[in-house]
Amino acid sequence: MKTAVIGASGYAGGELLRLLAVHPHFQVTAISAHSNAGELITTVHPHLTTHTGEKFSAVSEIDFSEIELVFIALPHGESASLIAKIPNTVKIVDLGADYRLEDAGQWEKYYGGTHAGSWVYGLPELSAAQRSAIAQASKIANPGCYATSIALGVAPAIDVIDVSDIVVVAASGTTGAGRSAKINLIASEVMGSLTSYKFGGVHQHTPEIEQALDSISKKEVKISFTPILAPMPRGILSTITAKLTKPINSQAAHDLFVKHYLSEYFVDVLPMGQLPKTGSVTGSNKVQIQVAVDEHTQRIVVSVAIDNLGKGAASQAIQNANIITGFHEGSGLSTDGLGA
Repeated sequence: MKTAVIGASGYAGGELLRLLAVHPHFQVTAISAHSNAGELITTVHPHLTTHTGEKFSAVSEIDFSEIELVFIALPHGESASLIAKIPNTVKIVDLGADYRLEDAGQWEKYYGGTHAGSWVYGLPELSAAQRSAIAQASKIANPGCYATSIALGVAPAIDVIDVSDIVVVAASGTTGAGRSAKINLIASEVMGSLTSYKFGGVHQHTPEIEQALDSISKKEVKISFTPILAPMPRGILSTITAKLTKPINSQAAHDLFVKHYLSEYFVDVLPMGQLPKTGSVTGSNKVQIQVAVDEHTQRIVVSVAIDNLGKGAASQAIQNANIITGFHEGSGLSTDGLGA
């Protein structure tokens, strides 16, 4: 399938190009980057030697009548204006936030500007109904990175916890903040230091997580979410706790998660005693999960690791594209991380 990647100069865009270079069904024939149009791809992504000699194009140069599949990896607020230029017959996976939220009020509160609408939410492991909805769609809103790790960490426990009081602390690598130059993200500021940001429950993924979990719990979910900037390029480690509404122990909780994800291709519930590591999932579409019960407080504790550029962005986008085009979910995707 002839494929376009729009916003290819960013970290997620670069990861899309790396993964698509070995995809058996998607042939990248158009690569655009607005501010880098005309530049060699390898000047921005030196590791992408499969694109040696190729240049980024402007979006206006793409003939969408020749394209069957589009990946959009643009900052929030920029996808919606582009969609009107793409024929309705073209399948699209949007890695941005523009079409994730169903509630216009939540969009205005957390993002600002005009709400573009909503597409099918691309988190297939959330439920069988969600995977079915993705398979029947042609336009997919790819989930946010934090939202992916947190929703998948909560979903199996939804019937045994108080969903009105879920507390999350999650650390992310610096690529999660995008490629734009910012003083607080340069190596001298980040290395050897941890800091919280968007403190006090104002992170834009909060309504997205609540919306995803509302859909499977049929109750109003409330998340208290504190993100942390970690001194590493990529990876997310989320720690989730919630009050139990049923008396279960760690073994029972672990069994619950194992059963929930038993048939999932990309989710590994680790053996008891083994904890998720961000390095173990780097470069892959994998999710690692561990769960225990803090019997002192009767709270469930869940640890989740993903690659924010993989399952949190590019590889999940390809997984969704595989589903909407009828290919195997794992086509072109690695199940093994790079490790240490």
